[in-house]
Amino acid sequence: MGIEGVALGTPVLDLEDRDEGLLDLQAGRITELLGVPGTGLTRFGLRLLAPASRIAPVVALDTRGWISPMAAWEIGVVAENLVVVRCDQPQIWPKVTAALLEGVRALYAEVPAEVKEQDLRRLAALARARKVAVAMRPMGRGLPSGVAHLRLRAMGVTWEGTDEGHGRLGRRRLMLEASGKGAAGITRRFEVEDEGSHVVRVVSDVVVGETRRAVG
Repeated sequence: MGIEGVALGTPVLDLEDRDEGLLDLQAGRITELLGVPGTGLTRFGLRLLAPASRIAPVVALDTRGWISPMAAWEIGVVAENLVVVRCDQPQIWPKVTAALLEGVRALYAEVPAEVKEQDLRRLAALARARKVAVAMRPMGRGLPSGVAHLRLRAMGVTWEGTDEGHGRLGRRRLMLEASGKGAAGITRRFEVEDEGSHVVRVVSDVVVGETRRAVG
């Protein structure tokens, strides 16, 4: 899936220098990561744990058995503070998640499609009460309205280094669409560049409706 027609006229800024905080997990709030497999959201979600991992334990809750601790270490998550918990049983997932929220500073959680709405709302309330920063990635449809403070939807991804159908994968660019209260009620699209180091940069930022160019 390619990305077309996005103007790159805005300055390149490190995430830490941005005022919006769209790509920083916030204590007591849930950021929803929505998109199909293959768009790089697992890597992106793990990257969101990196700042908190410098000062306290963080957890990645894996429902598919795909999360690799090494992948998290490569993008800045402190190895000694990362715990990967695997839970592929939807009936116990809410209890496992609730237990984790009682003891960590930040959590990245894959959400089974079968989890009930009332369980998700209870977990959102618990995250607020415990001031845990949470990123949730639904494996089915999106989270119920009001659960997430911010929704980041993957719109497309491109890789550099494979233009001829082969070669070494290089820089990855992920187009995200931000919406919800965490985006001040404005739907925005921006492109995140990941060069494989610890630094992820925002290389473009456009408000949806200001351009007629399509994302394909």
